[in-house]
Amino acid sequence: MQNEINIPIVLDAVKKIGDIFLKDYKQDPIPQSMEELLKQLEKIDNLCLTSLKQVLSPEFPNIPWLLGDEFDTDSQRDYASQEEYWLCDAMDGAIQYIQHIPGWTINLALIRNGKPLFSVIYDPLSNEMFWAKDGEGAFMNDKPMNVSNKKDLAVMLAVFEYGHQDKSNNHLNEKIGSTVTKLLDNFGIVRNYGPHGLQLAYIGSGRIDLFIQEDLDTYNWIAGLLIAKEAGAEILTTDGKSWKWGSESLLVAGKSITEKYLLIKSKK
Repeated sequence: MQNEINIPIVLDAVKKIGDIFLKDYKQDPIPQSMEELLKQLEKIDNLCLTSLKQVLSPEFPNIPWLLGDEFDTDSQRDYASQEEYWLCDAMDGAIQYIQHIPGWTINLALIRNGKPLFSVIYDPLSNEMFWAKDGEGAFMNDKPMNVSNKKDLAVMLAVFEYGHQDKSNNHLNEKIGSTVTKLLDNFGIVRNYGPHGLQLAYIGSGRIDLFIQEDLDTYNWIAGLLIAKEAGAEILTTDGKSWKWGSESLLVAGKSITEKYLLIKSKK
């Protein structure tokens, strides 16, 4: 196990890969069939993972790599057996990239003993690098971040997300709909933005006040969770319990805001 992390090298590698994708942004035609869509998604995954491994493996030769497949629900219920590994979400928001719209990032997390030790989210379009190391704070382009301290729900921005698992026989769509209704009834601004990790990083920077999701999406969350936590956010399930790997819902905000939401949820 490699105890020290050369953070500047990791950040530089992620930025270089993100900037390669930025150069090629909007160059491929928007896919018009499932075959074309899957081909472009595979191209993105392969380029991202291969490029990151090529740059970082010489620096961290003993750390294996895992590509986080957000469509593989079962694999997201528990962390991998290795003591330490890189978890690469490749491009979070790849659909936006393919559709020629903003909202895509390069995400990478280092998992140690089943917990994120270090993570980075790079937004090439904004040239913003969000990163955190466990116990050492969260940063955006080297400036420390803190969560929102708003008190009035009327000026808060709440976001909701959903994953890719089958929702045809588990009532998840109804649960998501009920949650969105609560948000609309109580928060001044409600949005669904797209890149899960970036939204969680925005919680850490105070740009978003509350994030909520009613299904399992560990790979999309994990890099952003550490950043939000290190910036002062609570990481909970939607019923107010402490989030752990495999939890099938997520609620992230500053403590006073999660308390307000859970009070709203408790009222029938």
